[in-house]
Amino acid sequence: MSQSTHPIPTNVTDPAKVALIEPMRGGLIVSCQVQHDDPIYTPDMVVKMAEAAEWAGAVAIRANSPEQIKAIKEAVSLPVIGLWKVWHDDTDVFITPTMREVEAIIEAGADIVAMDCTAQTTHEGTIAWELMDQVRAAHPEMPLFADVSDYDEAIHAAEHGADIVAPTLYGYTAATGNIESANYRLLADVCRAVGDKAYVMEEGHIYTPEDAMKCVFLGAHAVVVGSAITRPHLTAKRFVDLLGGYTDNWREAEKAHH
Repeated sequence: MSQSTHPIPTNVTDPAKVALIEPMRGGLIVSCQVQHDDPIYTPDMVVKMAEAAEWAGAVAIRANSPEQIKAIKEAVSLPVIGLWKVWHDDTDVFITPTMREVEAIIEAGADIVAMDCTAQTTHEGTIAWELMDQVRAAHPEMPLFADVSDYDEAIHAAEHGADIVAPTLYGYTAATGNIESANYRLLADVCRAVGDKAYVMEEGHIYTPEDAMKCVFLGAHAVVVGSAITRPHLTAKRFVDLLGGYTDNWREAEKAHH
């Protein structure tokens, strides 16, 4: 990517973080994830996904679980945004919910740690966004990617030092659970409100290159795309859902616990 003339966000003072995140500007980050109960699962599937993303010119990979992060890091040279999804029936918080998961994905080689930074209550009875302060204290050198669901959570994440903020969880909380499309107004509002403090990225409900371009135009530093690229069974399910008259909601499969 060409050298940026954009000002560096004030939260990102470490030159190593700038050197890692700044080259992602205007680029595609591919979410390469597979669960054991997915119809496309094979032990090396995420590696093939990551290799294909690197071949295509992606600027980074987003990956889930220590095992898959380690395998991807060994196969490609792209930065890896790491997370670990852990589901519990009593909460909607599932992305890197505790320090246990944080330590494991750092040990596996993640270059950036992604975590739920919403105002939801976790399985442990804490507020999800409280974890970011713990991670910042334990690993001040680690870039933090705050997954939020609304404007207020984005503000909170930026005020607490997030290096990257994205509305990843828009559509995955009780207040936003019925949506199917990206919220471009939310993205624009977040870019205006916190773009001087943290890098703002778009993730979630981006299905075409044109969708991604809208996000960059509105101010996103980079765009994360997963299901539309690396989960062909869900892409097929979207088609079947529409052709069948919306008698079966494909989003339930996308949001299923694993």
